[in-house]
Amino acid sequence: MKEDKTLTCAECGQQFVFTASEQEFYEEKGFTNEPKRCPTCRKARKQRMGKNRQMYPAVCAECGKETTIPFQPKDDRPVYCRECFEAHKGNN
Repeated sequence: MKEDKTLTCAECGQQFVFTASEQEFYEEKGFTNEPKRCPTCRKARKQRMGKNRQMYPAVCAECGKETTIPFQPKDDRPVYCRECFEAHKGNN
């Protein structure tokens, strides 16, 4: 059974708790490293990274809905909206 761990954020230096349930989630996802940033710094970093990301228009190959994706679509590969992508991901 996992126990909560106290870690120090590499960005702001504040201590934060890496809970047992978060550890289990990381393990389920196959992550081998503990988080280096506290939840606040992780969220801020995601927001900074997302603002610089170029998005491309696309049409979902499954439902036909217009969507945007973070990579240039290729004619030989299907592109899915978020909902259809999640449905396909669950079938693998």
